[in-house]
Amino acid sequence: QVQLVESGGGLVQAGGSLRLSCAASGLTFSTTVMNWYRQAPGKQRELVAQTSSGGTTYYANSVKGRFTISRDNAKNTLYLQMNSLKPEDTAMYYCAANRGAIYWGQGTQVTVSS
Repeated sequence: QVQLVESGGGLVQAGGSLRLSCAASGLTFSTTVMNWYRQAPGKQRELVAQTSSGGTTYYANSVKGRFTISRDNAKNTLYLQMNSLKPEDTAMYYCAANRGAIYWGQGTQVTVSS
C-alpha cells in the first residue's frame, strides 16, 4: 500500500531554514503528482506547494520565493526547502500523493518562534 513518511520538522527561529523530506513507497513515484500541505491550529489544511511528474511546480502566494519543492525520483523522495521562515509558517506539514485518491503522510510539526 502507499506509504508516505515525513521528516525534518522542528523548532526554528524566525528567519531560519528547515528542509522537510517525504519518503514514498507503494506507488510509482516518478509519475505521481506530489504535494506539501500544512494545517495550523484552528485553520483549514492548505496546499503549500506541488510538483508534477514533469517537474512543473506550484506555490501558494504566502510561500512563493521562500519555499522550494523538489523531488528525487531515484530515491522516491519529496523535499520542501523552507527559507526565511516566519511565525505564521508554524503548522503541521503533510506530504500528499495524487493517485486518483489522495494519500497522506502522518505529518511533521514545524514551529517558528519570533
